[in-house]
Amino acid sequence: MKQVGLFFGSFNPIHVGHLILANHFAEHTALEEVWLVVTPQNPFKVKQSMLDNRQRLELVYRACEPYPKLKPSDIEFDLPTPNYTIDTLVRLKEKYPSHQFTLLVGQDNLFHFHKWKNHDIILKDYGLLVYPRKSAESIPEALKNHPKIVLVAAPEINISSSSIRTQIKNGQNIRPLMPPESWQYLDEMNFYK
Repeated sequence: MKQVGLFFGSFNPIHVGHLILANHFAEHTALEEVWLVVTPQNPFKVKQSMLDNRQRLELVYRACEPYPKLKPSDIEFDLPTPNYTIDTLVRLKEKYPSHQFTLLVGQDNLFHFHKWKNHDIILKDYGLLVYPRKSAESIPEALKNHPKIVLVAAPEINISSSSIRTQIKNGQNIRPLMPPESWQYLDEMNFYK
């Protein structure tokens, strides 16, 4: 079974923090690959600052190119909305029966994880690899020492896509915050200006 980690995000835009985390999981855990799953824009919530699905996928694709263990994924683009993580996991399992998928989530997600649709099945059949977040409190008692939740000592990244968008609007140079290939595409296309 190929071990694949799923890193979900809107990646609006992808930045070096996303890459640092994804690469850390690919290099420091049993995962053979990490798939960056681009979450589609909710058609009911049109956000002015949200790039089109395909444009965000292109940014992720370009960011992953130099890293053989990182792959972009558009698996959610064809799923009905609103989409739940469990539906994505079921679709992936159908499409890739020889893969074992695990979710990569920030520690802050554990506080409302019990509200996720079929969270018990996600834990039983897939499991979570959890990275630290400065803003997160300690882990909820119910999830402490759970055999399918593994805390990974990944770097704590303090870069946000929303801050990058704001800086672009303000005419500031964000080039060091993005993978060079993605930055070049973003700059050519004049995104977020």
